Amino acid sequence: MVMPFVAQDLGHIMKRKQLTSKVTTYLFYQILRGLKYIHSAGIIHRDLKPSNLAVDENCELKILDFGLARHTETEMTGYVVTRWYRAPEVIFNWMHYTQTVDVWSAGCILAEMITGEVLFPGSDSIDQLKKILNLTGTPNNSLVQKMQSKDAQSYVRSLPVQKKKVFKEVFSGMDPTAIDLLEGMLVLDPEARLTAKNALSRPYLAEFHDPENEPGSTPYDDSFESLDLAVCEWKSLIHMEIMTFDPNNPRVTAT
Repeated sequence: MVMPFVAQDLGHIMKRKQLTSKVTTYLFYQILRGLKYIHSAGIIHRDLKPSNLAVDENCELKILDFGLARHTETEMTGYVVTRWYRAPEVIFNWMHYTQTVDVWSAGCILAEMITGEVLFPGSDSIDQLKKILNLTGTPNNSLVQKMQSKDAQSYVRSLPVQKKKVFKEVFSGMDPTAIDLLEGMLVLDPEARLTAKNALSRPYLAEFHDPENEPGSTPYDDSFESLDLAVCEWKSLIHMEIMTFDPNNPRVTAT
């Protein structure tokens, strides 16, 4: 596999300098544009974090490391995503979470890009959850009922009740349109959270949003992964794929 060389990732860049508002908006637009494409294929990245976002000298961003990515129909474990960017439903260990786990992670990244500080720097999973609930408030009863784990339900019900913080006060001085976007992405209930596609149309990204240039993908067909083939047959398929590849039309495959 040959890929363009990119020397830096977003995590390293943020450690070195504070991003300007224009650069932040442009980079984040690209994150959401990429997530829209990935999600339209039926894929969840599951490990979105600054170190998995490569940025070149022209501020072009690429989403990397799909080692934990899964098809949306696949049963999934709770232990994914570097802790600080982990969605609450992953901490609660719901088995059938959705693509909005990536949206939560993206929201954490946006807050860090703007403030220069990790939003939820939990020391362990319990501390991580406490830091999240300190901002979002404790889940209401309807959300607790959606949790498939009875242990998670019991634990959340045992927590002291907290009200959701006022985002405008927590992020005082931040662009109001950025706050609006964050508030739509950092929602406890994954069913009420913004999708990547919807997030793209929020006012914060209006300068770059172009529905005609934000493509989706055909659904990812992973049926080949269950094929029982000999090594020589796999080699033949790989060779056919390489010989068929057209850099000007990468969607064309040997099949």
